[in-house]
Amino acid sequence: MGLPLHPLVLHAAVVFVPLLVLAALAYALVPRLRGRITWVTVLLALVTPFIVLVAKLSGDAFRIRLANKGIPNDILVKVDGHRHFGTLTLYVTIALAVAALVLVLLRNAGRPVQILMSVVTIVLAGAAAYYVYRTGDSGARIVWNGL
Repeated sequence: MGLPLHPLVLHAAVVFVPLLVLAALAYALVPRLRGRITWVTVLLALVTPFIVLVAKLSGDAFRIRLANKGIPNDILVKVDGHRHFGTLTLYVTIALAVAALVLVLLRNAGRPVQILMSVVTIVLAGAAAYYVYRTGDSGARIVWNGL
């Protein structure tokens, strides 16, 4: 129907990245919840990077489509900034997903290992939350300021 895929799939990324952040933080910070949220954390860690990848690839295709339509260069520069944040969001989301999965797999490891993986997971959760916000904000500013 001529509608670009990116505006449709980006909403899934905007929902799933924060859900992964919350699940990973809960798993890392509240050990008594681990038994109840293990499956949610694992599922989100497996699905979320794929969703972000689809959003990133569809955004790249949308950027090419815009360039081919002769969109002014000043707007394409803003789109490239948005793409940069999208790329960082993808990398950090993958890292968070791996850290969350490792944390789940090492749930019976010694306390120092659990503390180290929890700290890594917390840092990556903060980075993922930051970059999904920056990506969404930069994209929204482009759209709402006129594309």
